[in-house]
Amino acid sequence: MGKTAWIDLAGKTVTVQETDPQLILDYVGSRGIAAKILYDHVGTEVKPFDPENLLIFSTGPFTGTPWPSAARYTVTAKSPATGAYGYSNSSGFFGPEMKKAGYDVLIFDGKSEEPVYVMIEDDTIEILDASEYWGKETGEVEKTLRETYTGSRVASIGPAGENLVSCASVINDYGRAAGRTGMGAVMGDKKLKAVVVKSTEKKPTNKNFMNVVRRVTPLVKDHPGAKDYTEWGTVILLNYKNKGGDNPAKNHAYGQFPFGDELNAQAIKKYTKKTGGCYACSIKCARFTEVKDGPFKTPLQEGPEYETANALGPNVWNKNPELLIYCNKLCNEMGIDTISVGVMIAFAMEAKEKGLLTDDNYNLEWGDADTIKGLIEDIAKRHGKVGQLLADGVKNAGETLGGGAEDFALHCKNVEIPRQDGRVLKGMALGHATSNRGADHLYALATIDLTGNMDVVSKVPELAACGPELMDTTKEDYKAVMVRWTEVCNALADALGICKFAFTETYAIMPKDLAEGLRALGIDMTEEALFRAGQRIINLERMYNVRHGFRKIDDMLPKRFLEEPLDVYVHPEDIEKVSRDEAELVHKGLMVDLEPMLDEYYKLGKWDEEGIPSEERLRELGLDECLKDLPQGK
Repeated sequence: MGKTAWIDLAGKTVTVQETDPQLILDYVGSRGIAAKILYDHVGTEVKPFDPENLLIFSTGPFTGTPWPSAARYTVTAKSPATGAYGYSNSSGFFGPEMKKAGYDVLIFDGKSEEPVYVMIEDDTIEILDASEYWGKETGEVEKTLRETYTGSRVASIGPAGENLVSCASVINDYGRAAGRTGMGAVMGDKKLKAVVVKSTEKKPTNKNFMNVVRRVTPLVKDHPGAKDYTEWGTVILLNYKNKGGDNPAKNHAYGQFPFGDELNAQAIKKYTKKTGGCYACSIKCARFTEVKDGPFKTPLQEGPEYETANALGPNVWNKNPELLIYCNKLCNEMGIDTISVGVMIAFAMEAKEKGLLTDDNYNLEWGDADTIKGLIEDIAKRHGKVGQLLADGVKNAGETLGGGAEDFALHCKNVEIPRQDGRVLKGMALGHATSNRGADHLYALATIDLTGNMDVVSKVPELAACGPELMDTTKEDYKAVMVRWTEVCNALADALGICKFAFTETYAIMPKDLAEGLRALGIDMTEEALFRAGQRIINLERMYNVRHGFRKIDDMLPKRFLEEPLDVYVHPEDIEKVSRDEAELVHKGLMVDLEPMLDEYYKLGKWDEEGIPSEERLRELGLDECLKDLPQGK
């Protein structure tokens, strides 16, 4: 087992102890252990920007090992976006370096009076002055610190974190982001500019574990589902989704983009100078792009990936790949989540279109370059009328504007909707609505139907029992069964510290393989015990939200998905026709019937009609400490 460090930023003290082995058995690691720490130490009386809120960096048992794509770490805190449970997840090389330095968990408590950074080298942890870095962008901060501490890795915040923007992210490896739920804002509130980690000790490789790694690595590398990501990166999804109607455009007014040939994987490839991958990755989906000259000149950088490409492409009606690449870099430097900021800008453009918003600095027209790049910086710095309006999220902006703006402020639990349309993908709709951290495509990653993955269906009895109706993405039938199963697998991916592309994107690796890997590391868990741990994580997170007053009404989707029908066209350019009578349709009038899916989802999880875990369920999972947080009479 590794170590857990409790770092008091106010008192400038550090306490290190061995991680409790029982926590590993109960919660596996990373996201799971962090959820337990947050539940035990941050109650309802603590607000997101109180000193008592904890900021938790955590790794999993596989992080930093040769296991396929074992590169991920989690950042957890009470979220300024949701007001309750929050976490984000990032990849690259920071998490593996933290794990190699010997740490399962870093807990940052209190607030420093002045800007600081924390330097960790093996057993040494120092809290150092960061005044010279405050106000600077993430790239400069990381470059300077990595030059100061040769061989180190850095996670830092930019202006968005310093200004407590609700979607501020934590950036590592120059372009990898723990982007969602505002973890960068909590870091900024604590005056923690950066965390630097460096390991100098080499540990011997576990031979039994390596035998398992050698068996499973080809399963991931050679799986057909990974080939496109290896060749094109995740932007290949722009191509597929534009055909399928799940390429959200104009703030989800459409599900397709008429300029697909101008902004797709082939267009991005023209600016791609090299490819790469995170630690221990065999898929290598990273793309490094550059714009050599012109108004959007951008030095070599990692990205954009699909979520960014859609959020700052079709969603804001931008068809210029050079503007997209520029904005991706700008978001990373500002330390702001590309998904949320894209949704915010699209909201502002729709508000302008509907006569609810104007601005002296920007025309707020769809696709306008000055508006898009200008608002990214304004939101991050809380500048200007619109920047200040959006900095606390679209929910707040919609309520502030009124006049129906609430209906097109697209969020779940105050977290902006990611780049899927639940009217086309009903499993994603349910996953967005029920995610414990707010709108989230990766919480359940319910794409077994979308990918036609009959192989995994045949291996999972509850999925096989659903029949062919499960595989129709546009129908609600059996989606609750799928989401209940996939959400556990994705909780395990986060807890173990592995990329979902190496597990839940294809299920080339199954839970039994993960359990075998854990046993080889000396962590005695059966497949059943591991799956149960995943269920325990989900229910603990849910109970954290329950004690903050969350109920069924919070497991809701925006009105647009529930009441505004979506048409999907054979030819995406048909969405711009004045008369669509002659257009060829793939689907007509798609909407989400959420209630039946929610009811089945609750029933399958042994939750009541308000989405609250039952006493029976909590006792089954060994979560007796949560019983006190059940509403009276439950």
